[in-house]
Amino acid sequence: MSDVKSRKRLSAAQRGYLARGLGQPGGKLPLFDDKGQRIKAATIKSCIKAGFCQPWYRNPIKEDWLVCKLTDAGKAALGNKA
Repeated sequence: MSDVKSRKRLSAAQRGYLARGLGQPGGKLPLFDDKGQRIKAATIKSCIKAGFCQPWYRNPIKEDWLVCKLTDAGKAALGNKA
């Protein structure tokens, strides 16, 4: 993929966050890490800004939670084919 966004170097936090969506239906990304800690909003927002993920839906109960899904650009940034 020749898109500049897909070639951007991922931070360790971004890579860990995005990789967890690879095996999920629809590429759904987690709200919590493997230790049960909430994913930092800054990590999620930076991935959205770079085009690696996109908001999926708004949670009406927890409006500050960013429920996102992996994009093709996010898959490409991880080295996976879209």
